[in-house]
Amino acid sequence: MESDIMLTVDFDRLDVRAGHRYLDIGAGLGRHSYEAARRGAHVVALDYDPDALPEMAGMLGAMAEVGESPEGTGAIVMRGNALTLPFPDASFDRVIVSEVLEHIADDAGVLAEIRRVLRPDGRMAATVPAWLPEKICWWLSAEYHAPLVEGGHLRIYTEPMLNERIGAAGLRPDGTARTHALHSPYWWLRCLAGPTNDTNEVVEAYHKLLVWDMVKAPWITRTAESLLARPLGKSLVAYAGLPAESGRAR
Repeated sequence: MESDIMLTVDFDRLDVRAGHRYLDIGAGLGRHSYEAARRGAHVVALDYDPDALPEMAGMLGAMAEVGESPEGTGAIVMRGNALTLPFPDASFDRVIVSEVLEHIADDAGVLAEIRRVLRPDGRMAATVPAWLPEKICWWLSAEYHAPLVEGGHLRIYTEPMLNERIGAAGLRPDGTARTHALHSPYWWLRCLAGPTNDTNEVVEAYHKLLVWDMVKAPWITRTAESLLARPLGKSLVAYAGLPAESGRAR
């Protein structure tokens, strides 16, 4: 079972169920898509980077072969642009857009597309870097953020700002969370060493600590994560729904 430690979105709070049509925008390494598949959702994992797709497709196929995802559920891995989603209106019950909005100039356009493809009474979750940890990263390293780096971060979200943009798209925000507090110091160290420096001994040592935490989930790091999540969580997660009475054409 995928460790909850690796997930940014709380799938119980998002209420992902068997039979749901689930869209993962910016699926990346596929961790959220794998969890959706385990829960019996029909998964569409979409990413703009073609290099991310073969591994995801192989993993989802392997999960089906060994029975880790329920029989009868399907999974599609495809390349796509978050601003022009290649799906009809009202196609999905659940949508995730994880660590994508901060990279795209027209974040309102992405949220409008999510509203378009979400079914009435559907739910979505958006994750972005949280304000304080991200602000420190920007302060520590100009190389970390745009416009100096292709694909860099274009803006820093506050919680009210993210909720306002979700609401402006016609979705109904219904709560936020913070997670991955132990990841914030890792990124601060990376910024100090240089974001593209993969040989720094301190950064490597801290990365080993994170891997140990994900594998072993010891009480001491889990307690620290719980206590520090709200002030230092690296990711801000916003949940929202599309009311059944939205009145959209189906």
